[in-house]
Amino acid sequence: MRLVTRAQWGARPRGSGSATPFDPRGVCVHWEGTGWASPWSHTTCDDKVRGIQAYHMDGRGWSDIAYNFLACPHGYVFEGRGLNRRSAANGDTDVNTYWYAVQCMWGSRSGSAPPALLTACRDAIDYCRSRGGAGDALRGHRDMQQTDCPGDQLYAWTRRGAPRPTPPEDDMPLTDADIFKLLNFRLGTTDQHGQPVTIGDALRKAAWLAQEFQERGALEEQLDRIEARRTTAAAGEADPNPEPGGTDPA
Repeated sequence: MRLVTRAQWGARPRGSGSATPFDPRGVCVHWEGTGWASPWSHTTCDDKVRGIQAYHMDGRGWSDIAYNFLACPHGYVFEGRGLNRRSAANGDTDVNTYWYAVQCMWGSRSGSAPPALLTACRDAIDYCRSRGGAGDALRGHRDMQQTDCPGDQLYAWTRRGAPRPTPPEDDMPLTDADIFKLLNFRLGTTDQHGQPVTIGDALRKAAWLAQEFQERGALEEQLDRIEARRTTAAAGEADPNPEPGGTDPA
């Protein structure tokens, strides 16, 4: 998890209220409402977190930023109230006492949630569970009170158990250096001269065999002839399909 601590994002000191009794049973997922137009630079994420804290403390009169953690769309987790502290984001005192609050820094103006955001949110959920005593229960804010939070996409993802996004396949083209290293990779075997066999050697041998089979006939027909000769030889019978020239190749 790529954690940005309170000191790193420049948090204001906490008030006394965020240290009230806390008995976590699970994690509740939130969003930023309308949010911000995407994309934006990660260099502004700490400004956004400081802005949220200022609104919660100065505008709402709370003792600190409401969320325990905030996940940004660049894959980072910002420490809000942190572990083992009651949130102020889930609703009334009861749900705040029993549920961690993790906010996705995303909203209705932001578009489709990127994989890095989901990964960061999942990191925060796992952190609350492994280090903060949260149970396996997972909810969206709309499960706690009448609200659209955390939006339809994030809510559906939360209802599925907040699965980690599937890593994208590496479709970057190979460079000449990559190809050179690949062709010279040793396979752990040796040739008849005791020299290490590389992938390049094997590919050259395969190409030679393919050319040989092409000159002698279709691959399936050639394999059938070889199998027939082996069966005939085992039975002590004459070869019904001798090779042109009279003898089998070694």
